[in-house]
Amino acid sequence: MADKKTLVLGATPDASRYAYLAANRLVSKGHTIVNVGIKTGEVAGVPIEKPETIHDDIDTVTLYVGPQNQPPLYDYILNTNPKRIIFNPGTENSELRRMANEKGIATENACTLVLLSIGDY
Repeated sequence: MADKKTLVLGATPDASRYAYLAANRLVSKGHTIVNVGIKTGEVAGVPIEKPETIHDDIDTVTLYVGPQNQPPLYDYILNTNPKRIIFNPGTENSELRRMANEKGIATENACTLVLLSIGDY
């Protein structure tokens, strides 16, 4: 399986959160991750960084930030210029989807954990 470098947006060291589970599952499936969020700490051995550094080699941004908190992150997400954005359940946002599609970024309403479990990531 090819490594799809993934930016986990909304990363958290809280083991009860789906972002935490997804980061660990991505690493266990051989994907490189970048954890980005407002919390401090690390997940799957990777530090959580603030949404400041633009990474230009990201395949996928997987969102774990609710739509009400996404507008300040639009530029960060779009300037990262990933191949795709996964809107996990509860993060769906038609405005960001439209903006991404206009830049040629694929978007998907899906669950990263499910995609990984069925081998369709």
